[in-house]
Amino acid sequence: MTAKTKGIDYSVWDHIEVSDDEDETHPNIDTPSLFRWRHTARVERQVAFEEKGEEIQRNMAECKSRLEEAQCRVKELEAMREEELRSTELSKARTEEKKYKKDLRTWEKKVEEHRIEEKKMPWNVDTLSKDGFSKSVLNIKPDAVEETEEQKEEKHKTFVEKYEKQIKHFGMLRRWDDSQKYLSDNPHLVCEETANYLVIMCIDLEVEEKHALMEQVAHQTIVMQFILELAKSLKVDPRGCFRQFFQKIKTADQVYQDAFTDELKSFKERVRGRAKIRIQKAMEEYEEEEKAKRLGPGGLDPVEVYESLSEEMKKCFDEKDISMLQEEISKMNPMVAKEVLKRCVDSGLWVPNVDDDDDDEDDGDNKGGVEQEEDKEEEAKKEGEKEK
Repeated sequence: MTAKTKGIDYSVWDHIEVSDDEDETHPNIDTPSLFRWRHTARVERQVAFEEKGEEIQRNMAECKSRLEEAQCRVKELEAMREEELRSTELSKARTEEKKYKKDLRTWEKKVEEHRIEEKKMPWNVDTLSKDGFSKSVLNIKPDAVEETEEQKEEKHKTFVEKYEKQIKHFGMLRRWDDSQKYLSDNPHLVCEETANYLVIMCIDLEVEEKHALMEQVAHQTIVMQFILELAKSLKVDPRGCFRQFFQKIKTADQVYQDAFTDELKSFKERVRGRAKIRIQKAMEEYEEEEKAKRLGPGGLDPVEVYESLSEEMKKCFDEKDISMLQEEISKMNPMVAKEVLKRCVDSGLWVPNVDDDDDDEDDGDNKGGVEQEEDKEEEAKKEGEKEK
């Protein structure tokens, strides 16, 4: 079989480190110790080589991210109307884009060189048995599935539980540079969940009457919302364009700054409105709870019943004068008096026969107005029957 017709290249087997399997060593050398030393040295070289590859990959990924930001900046400037500012900034942005493209090619070349070097490395006992393939991957883009409200709520809850402290820290920042640096160190915060949490935080602070603090967090809320809107307009990941926002807001783009200020003002008003509604709702719930606690045996509210009474009746209850109360009732229409006293009893304002055990001898004198009026009605009925 000629070299041209060979189907398998066996040359890779010519470079295999099998020192651990050598049986013959010098009699004065401790063989196990020698094998351990060689194995340790080989493992250390392998680890150092892998770390170098990971560093190259990280640098290339960072370069790609910078390039994407520069390209977004170029697109953004090309859409600007201010010609003088546009030409200066556009030239600078294109220079940066060109530089990052060159850097990316350099890193891609280093990645390829590292792969070639890896192929030339001799095999050993640690690399001979690695799987060539452990899974199959089909390059099929899954259909986009819209999240349900329950999934969104669970996602928000999980995110807040993990990053609540970092979100609050971002909400308290004041300077543009501090905000940009903090998001650069924590890019996972650039998302809808952070914006939603900051909105809730603003309303909570306004309810607690911490107005100055609410306005500070409101500023950071609009920062996050503007970054998300910029990402949507450029159709890029928000984590890749937040630097453009800070660059734009800090370069005295008056139109953009005015839009930011107007939105911040409107947002504060919306927060105050939401806070008022929440306070009002809480007061209504509290009043309902208090009303439920004070309901009388008949299910009526004593406060409402008291307010419905005449001034003379109110005075009777204020002074706790039973005789005065009986006198006022006797002046009323019997049916009206009966209804009024029934409402007083159902609300707990009037408790009949409360002193029966102590004042049995005074029952006739202190009989309630309702009983007296009922007796009068019975007597009137009997007199009418006799006349007939």
